[in-house]
Amino acid sequence: MTKHNNDSTVMTLTVDVSISENLISEVPDSDDDVPEPELIQTWAAAAYMNDVPAVVSVYIATAEEIQQLNKQYRDKDKPTNVLSFPMQSPEEIDVCLLGDIALCASVIKHEAKEQSKEELTHWAHMVVHGMLHLQGYDHVKDDEAEKMEQLEVEILNQLGFSNPYK
Repeated sequence: MTKHNNDSTVMTLTVDVSISENLISEVPDSDDDVPEPELIQTWAAAAYMNDVPAVVSVYIATAEEIQQLNKQYRDKDKPTNVLSFPMQSPEEIDVCLLGDIALCASVIKHEAKEQSKEELTHWAHMVVHGMLHLQGYDHVKDDEAEKMEQLEVEILNQLGFSNPYK
């Protein structure tokens, strides 16, 4: 189901990046539109706010795949840019399994164009956004959204990106 791209440790965070085989078979060279796994790892590590060794999986999905996940887990029957699935590691496991992030390449590309943003900047934002969700941050309530957005802006700024909300 997936093409395995990389499995590497960045500081205390291990990031496993994989691209949907469906994405590659449907659109040849579509993985050219996906940032290098090392970039995704760097962005994820920058958003990891702990020093406990952890593992996160990042899956680059097709619009159909992410729509199915969105429908199944959020009861929303439409594609979305990013979904996060936090995980609680059993106590007997000595590494923190942070969870999974699913990103939709076509939605991210479309949103970047629609919002007049650099595509790479939007990718970085979505990875950071997903990582914060895995760590318990949310944007349902206004005060939570403000705190999460502030963290996103700070992390993206440290990575050399401008405020995605301006």
